[in-house]
Amino acid sequence: MRRENVRLQFQRETFMKFRLSILALLLALFTGAAFAHGNEVHVKGTIEKISADSIRVKTADGKSVEVKLAASTVYLVRSNNEDKPAKAADLAVGYLVVIHATSKENALEASEIKFSVPIRSKAATSAPAKLKP
Repeated sequence: MRRENVRLQFQRETFMKFRLSILALLLALFTGAAFAHGNEVHVKGTIEKISADSIRVKTADGKSVEVKLAASTVYLVRSNNEDKPAKAADLAVGYLVVIHATSKENALEASEIKFSVPIRSKAATSAPAKLKP
């Protein structure tokens, strides 16, 4: 009987150590994901206006956010589930964007801009139904 108690206690300790190890691993993963972008700000929305040195984005909550463009800004177009290199001239009003920006001198400066052409709804692209007399 004593031998079974020792074995049972060993199994409990081993299981407890395993659970603590898993918990520590998950905590490390989530902490790393939380700090992945450091001090960058994400701006997501639709392009409202484009100028030579900045773009204005309308976010989902209706706010307009201006982001300055830099010579070092990286442009990527999302097409067929792939990010492909692009240039500033490829941007257009109405495109969907996700911008990674840093705060510099009370303004946002884009380090990376990912964009895609919005998908039109079926109702907008199909011909209107004709009424029968």
